[in-house]
Amino acid sequence: MRILFIFLDGVGLGVDDPNINPLARLEMPFLQGLLGGQKLLAKSAPYVGDHATLLSLDAGLGVRGLPQSATGQAVLLTGINIPKEIGEHYGPKPNPAVAKYLQNGNLFSQLVHSGKTAALLNAYPPRYFHGVDSGKRLYSAIPLAVTSAGLKLFDKDDYYAGRALSADFTGNGWHEMLGFPDAPVYKPYQAGQKLADLANQYDFSFFEYWASDYAGHKQDMNWAVDQFIIFDEVLRGLYDQWKREDRLVLITSDHGNMEDLSTRRHTDANVPGLLIGHPEARAEFESGLNDLTGIYQRILKAISP
Repeated sequence: MRILFIFLDGVGLGVDDPNINPLARLEMPFLQGLLGGQKLLAKSAPYVGDHATLLSLDAGLGVRGLPQSATGQAVLLTGINIPKEIGEHYGPKPNPAVAKYLQNGNLFSQLVHSGKTAALLNAYPPRYFHGVDSGKRLYSAIPLAVTSAGLKLFDKDDYYAGRALSADFTGNGWHEMLGFPDAPVYKPYQAGQKLADLANQYDFSFFEYWASDYAGHKQDMNWAVDQFIIFDEVLRGLYDQWKREDRLVLITSDHGNMEDLSTRRHTDANVPGLLIGHPEARAEFESGLNDLTGIYQRILKAISP
């Protein structure tokens, strides 16, 4: 089994209110087709269809306060209830207590140790590496886990060579925000196909999409809607290119945020556990899954049975 994990930062399952929830306002024809016409909302889960399963996953994990990025992502990558272990939700970047869990064994390092191939498919621009090397920027939980496993973070050269994707899928951000006018640009459907081709090279691949959390903090409804219209086309391209019995797409998040633009803060909403793939693969993965701690072991079991 090969697994592609698409991580949507800060996306909860919210209420069906288009005034505050972009996922209630916009139409995502492809995803809604997978979900029997339903939108990515709290009332839509649980759902099991011919091609997709939608679960509602607890991100709070029994710890008071609003879930945060560092601990939420670290839970996904270790299977440990880290907020409970350290007594709080923490973020956005890992503090030493959270970093210790990621550096002492995580999903990437376990797979590498088992002889499996794994990669984070995001390409990072030069200024990201400059910031880390200068000490002005700290790794967030996901790149910390990747580098702790001895794996490479993909860079500008990898992006230009087609070995990685931009964090916005299409590469428009490299033109408009990063100042690389000759960087590759993909239409959303093509970006989904490219994502499938890249994921097919590894037993486990991970893609981090952070723009959803950004939209939530900025309370930017129009931008959030536009980004998820693009994401729907990316999913369609991915599905068309990658649908096989031994392939599974997992989409989930670390905490709620974008689904409630009435606030700039994170929310205590459950997050989606969206599985796309063969019914048997989905059934085994979803069995008993109800919170973020269960993701880690199910990925390891599916890839290294």
